[in-house]
Amino acid sequence: MASEELSISASYASPEPSLARTFKHEIAAPLRREHSVAEKKAYLAELRGLVTLVQAEVNVFLTERMEEDKKATGAKDAELDAKEEQNYGEENVEDDA
Repeated sequence: MASEELSISASYASPEPSLARTFKHEIAAPLRREHSVAEKKAYLAELRGLVTLVQAEVNVFLTERMEEDKKATGAKDAELDAKEEQNYGEENVEDDA
C-alpha cells in the first residue's frame, strides 16, 4: 500500500492571481484503524492544533488584506473629501450630470 500524504489546507481565491494563497500543513502520521487509543488521541490533538494554526494564518492574511484595502479606499476617500471641501458651498457641475 502506497503511503499517502495527509494535510490540512485552506485556499483563498482572488480575481487578482497574485493574491491567491493556499495555507497548508502536513499531518505527521496518518491515522490507522490498528492504532492504539493513545495514538488516536495524539493524532486528533495534532489535527486540532493544525486546524487552529491554519485558522490563525488565514486570519492574519485576511486582516492584512483588509488593512491594504482600507488604505487604498482611504486614499480615494481623502481625495474626495478634499475635493468636496474645496468646492464647499459652490455648485458642482459634475454632480448634476
